[in-house]
Amino acid sequence: MTNPTTLRPTGRPTSRPSWTRIRALVRKELNDYRRNHFITTTMAVMPLLFMIEPVITVFKLPANAPASKLDALVGVSSLELMLIPALVPAVVASYAVVGEREQGTLEPVLTTPIRPAEFLLGKALAAFLPALVIAYAMYGLFLAAVGTFAHPNVVHDVFQAPRILAQLLFTPLLALWSIWAAIAISTRAGDVRVAQQLSSLASLPPLSVTALIGFNVIQPSVGVAVSLGAALFLIDALAWRLVSTLFHSERLVTGAKA
Repeated sequence: MTNPTTLRPTGRPTSRPSWTRIRALVRKELNDYRRNHFITTTMAVMPLLFMIEPVITVFKLPANAPASKLDALVGVSSLELMLIPALVPAVVASYAVVGEREQGTLEPVLTTPIRPAEFLLGKALAAFLPALVIAYAMYGLFLAAVGTFAHPNVVHDVFQAPRILAQLLFTPLLALWSIWAAIAISTRAGDVRVAQQLSSLASLPPLSVTALIGFNVIQPSVGVAVSLGAALFLIDALAWRLVSTLFHSERLVTGAKA
């Protein structure tokens, strides 16, 4: 583990978050991820599993598939791809506090000048950045495979602008929701496995919105995607404020014992 003193700032403490401390924590977290086989396996295998099924589903669609069936199966494929930003960062972020607490590495980090809000923000960014890259990469591979091998009518349905916009817009927003929910659970959980299970469940409710769009219960359009995206962004912002307000250093260390 990186020496906690690397988180110490060079200047005077201020009332604003120190991005020097946050960047140092993000670097430490990314290095820890590379050494944690469970996290690296999760980031590598889970996205591939969630991408394979949509690709197979789309490739099996015949050229003369009815429009209703085509829309439904493309909607299912989009929903399965949304599981990547919903579940991958949740599994990673659920380890953020309870994992370090179990290893005995949490308290030394919190003895540095890093504040709880900076600690939580650094943990969130360390889970968010790789999850976002992976989710967009898997979606790009899905589009490339569909554009190359699928029937033209299937390609036309998949490449509709509202569908692509919804996927691009909701990917980071779903990831942020999952991360804040997982970190909140991780600060209170006493076991990593319990935190991971609860975090996975907590990441699923926002998927109901994307499911309604995917199944055409809510007709996909640019306006609908932007409006729902703005609402989810507001929820993510409120979640960040709530999590950073509720938890302090003593709570982070003691967790469920507090």
